[in-house]
Amino acid sequence: MGKSTVYFTDFRCPVGTSQLDKLKKVCLAAGIKNIDMDGKFVAIKMHFGELGNLAFLRPNYAKAVADLCKAQGGVPFLTDCNTLYPGSRKNALEHLDCANLNGFNTITTGCQILIGDGLRGTDEVEVPVPNAEYCPAPKIGRAIMDADIFISLTHFKGHESTGFGGAIKNIGMGCGSRAGKMEQHTSGKPAIDLEKCRGCRRCAHECGSDAITYLNGKAVIDYDKCKGCGRCIGACSFDAVYNENSCANELLDRKMAEYAMAVCQNRPCFHISLVQDISPNCDCHGENDAPILPDIGMFASFDPVALDQACADACLQATPIANSQLGEHLAKSDWHHHHDHFLDSNPNVEWEATLDQAEKIGLGTRAYELKRV
Repeated sequence: MGKSTVYFTDFRCPVGTSQLDKLKKVCLAAGIKNIDMDGKFVAIKMHFGELGNLAFLRPNYAKAVADLCKAQGGVPFLTDCNTLYPGSRKNALEHLDCANLNGFNTITTGCQILIGDGLRGTDEVEVPVPNAEYCPAPKIGRAIMDADIFISLTHFKGHESTGFGGAIKNIGMGCGSRAGKMEQHTSGKPAIDLEKCRGCRRCAHECGSDAITYLNGKAVIDYDKCKGCGRCIGACSFDAVYNENSCANELLDRKMAEYAMAVCQNRPCFHISLVQDISPNCDCHGENDAPILPDIGMFASFDPVALDQACADACLQATPIANSQLGEHLAKSDWHHHHDHFLDSNPNVEWEATLDQAEKIGLGTRAYELKRV
């Protein structure tokens, strides 16, 4: 497979030009008009943000993409699937309430919003992936698979388990039903280092499954309740929560790539990533820490693997922000420098495994040519 083309534009806007104009321009340059959308359903997959989180993409960006689709005769809808943990997006009704409270509705986005896996997160389709190694039949939200065309609109940021949350994570984890998310996460569950545990209860606060209690001032995990999502690992400031299975995050990454393949294979797809508000953790958190890197720009491509690689490369070349999780880590005199912003922000991650597996199964290529718009 040769190089894929990734298109890029920065966030600089001279007077008279908006970021929405630039988003449309980069999408057009990348070839979105080459997709025949006339009379076809177009699923635009994005993250509506957990309540309390303010790092998610604004609905204005979603409307810009939806407007492009409608201009080509398409019938777009915004979509995401329910979460595994019981936060504000665990069922379709609460998920839609959350989307509305965060500004997503038919007026602000110009299209309807459908929760891909239905009311309880059980409306799914098993999609065979012929060359899968871990997930031969990923469980994908039915509404997403019913669409004729698939577009991912991604907020590219850091992530406590996968290193970064890019297009592949938005597609693979995001389009999985609740059972599908469970399949991806069950490669390992965290443990508590009792000597390091301070009893601060931050991990219990972050756990969406009520799986963490305290005994003699130390955290205890109920593995019958634990979903293995890893939010507690990112929440602990003292490295007391860790993954006993050292390859668990790598397995998560590889499963996620196979889920993305299930979504994208055999139909037209297009992918957009905005690298801004680069928080250290997922938008599934009910808060967002300060950005670890400065805003970089907008990227678009038909290849989600090349897109993620280009976004990651741009982040690795950026200067860390001092007043951030990454900046604070790098400022420690005893910090083991990985010379990798994602690893230095969340040292337990294995982010390259996602791209490696995605390329291996034919989702795309890591080799790319970057064209500035």
